Amino acid sequence: MAIDILAIGAHPDDVDLTCGGTLAKAVGDGRSVVIADLTRGELGTRGTPEIRAREAAQAASILGVAERRNLDLPDGNIEVSKENVRTVMTLLRELRPRIIIIPHSEERHPDHVHAYRLCKEAWFYSGLRNLPTSAHGRNQEPHRPENFFEFMQWYEFRPSFIIDVSDVYETKMKAIRSFASQFHKPDSTEPPTKLSRPEFLELIEVRSRYYGKRIGVLHGEPFFSVAPIGVRSFDDLIMDKG
Repeated sequence: MAIDILAIGAHPDDVDLTCGGTLAKAVGDGRSVVIADLTRGELGTRGTPEIRAREAAQAASILGVAERRNLDLPDGNIEVSKENVRTVMTLLRELRPRIIIIPHSEERHPDHVHAYRLCKEAWFYSGLRNLPTSAHGRNQEPHRPENFFEFMQWYEFRPSFIIDVSDVYETKMKAIRSFASQFHKPDSTEPPTKLSRPEFLELIEVRSRYYGKRIGVLHGEPFFSVAPIGVRSFDDLIMDKG
């Protein structure tokens, strides 16, 4: 199996909130896309793991991705351990993505920072032949994705590039609204969170429009690359080919 893009988040909804438009656009362009959630979000203030699993499946269906997996690591304790690195390595070697999209290295939530470190280490080590892994009773061949890019959550960074998601913005928001347990409900008796504020979804749109404006479109999603990004010619950098 070989896919184009694997997006990895610490919790259900992380990927959808940050790069759902990019994934929906890639699917529309004929790319094969898979989402992997590292944890079930069982420490979340709102919702239950079972509810969040149903919401994640619904969001994945809306985005059109080929598959959504959960690695069932402990929420609040994403250790960068040998065992966990091998778990992610096994996933990378099975799916063999060309690109992985992961959390940014500097983030508010410790799980997001640890998820970055875990995925970064797995990305590197999955390319080493002398670190064997197996799946379904078979030894796996080494595979290191060509690139890894980082999505933006709470803390902002200077983007390496911004993807125009104007044409799939409504699809992204529909997928995000699948996670209803996390958002504002006037009659809820659960404790409030940053996501449950009445204005949270509006703030998602504000950020989307801000980064869209940066590249002259309605909606954009920002990404960071630690390595230079190669292009074939200036034509690759011209958005309007007309």
